[in-house]
Amino acid sequence: MKGASTDILGNPGQDRPSLAALLMVGSLWLLGLQDSLVKLASSDVSLWQFQLLRASCNVGLLMLLSRIAWRNVSPVPKRLWAVALRSLFLVGAMITFFGGVPFLSLAEIAAGLYVFPLFVAVLSALLLGEHVGPRRIGAILTGFAGTLLILKPGTESFQWVALMPVAAGLFYAATILTTRKLCREESPATLALGVSFMYITAGVIGLAATTIMEPGALAEQWPYLFTGWHDLALWVMGIILACSALNLISNIGLAKAYQSAESSWLAPFDYSYLIFATFWGAVMWGHFPDSLSLLGMAMIAASGCYVAWRERQESRLQRADMNRALR
Repeated sequence: MKGASTDILGNPGQDRPSLAALLMVGSLWLLGLQDSLVKLASSDVSLWQFQLLRASCNVGLLMLLSRIAWRNVSPVPKRLWAVALRSLFLVGAMITFFGGVPFLSLAEIAAGLYVFPLFVAVLSALLLGEHVGPRRIGAILTGFAGTLLILKPGTESFQWVALMPVAAGLFYAATILTTRKLCREESPATLALGVSFMYITAGVIGLAATTIMEPGALAEQWPYLFTGWHDLALWVMGIILACSALNLISNIGLAKAYQSAESSWLAPFDYSYLIFATFWGAVMWGHFPDSLSLLGMAMIAASGCYVAWRERQESRLQRADMNRALR
């Protein structure tokens, strides 16, 4: 059992796409449950307090896991700057994502976030110099159109806060590229610990800013975002602890998944979160997407899967060209 734990949770070896897909789907199911619990507690806690307390619980759980499952895995990062950069991107994604939780349905939040494969393609072209052909540009535009169907700009139902999950998608895309390109050799324990410390830092800064600035009008209108410390009931503390466990397990699973397979292979499985978010939103909140939103989700998923498939095809062609050149 100890050897299996080290193999699954320790430093990555060769690619294992089946394990990566299983870790991806399981982690996203748990994240959907976590996000529904966050929405449940959002009226009784501020975003900054929630992040600080959850991350502190994460660190405690990580220390416990280090003694039980990771005795032979060093938490010291191989490249501190790369782990810090990944942590910063992921914290940016989660803050902008959770910032919209009290105001939007889980399906709307998920749909905004899941433009991230399109951002991955754009960032890969701009930062890594990868070629993006007209078909993938068309897929990116299709996904953007799907996002517009869900957000419905120009209508009475549109809220500016709905752009927060889209910003989370941009941060998450940067997280994926950083994980794959710069943090492949880091252990999931190291990556999870880095994110937890970055969450604590963000929580402390947010609490200090809201306390010092005292944004009265904004605090009344947006208490989740612009208030500081709250006196918490026991049930809220229980939810924070449960979210900590769900978040930690999910982040470790996702980090290992992206280390174990190409992101293009994982993309179709990643869209299972749209299903899970819609499921939990319907079960816990009675939120059912309308027909336009469902169409928008389908367009986002189809365009993202197509972009991932094209990237996978091009990667295979590049490997084949290299093999021919070496002969």
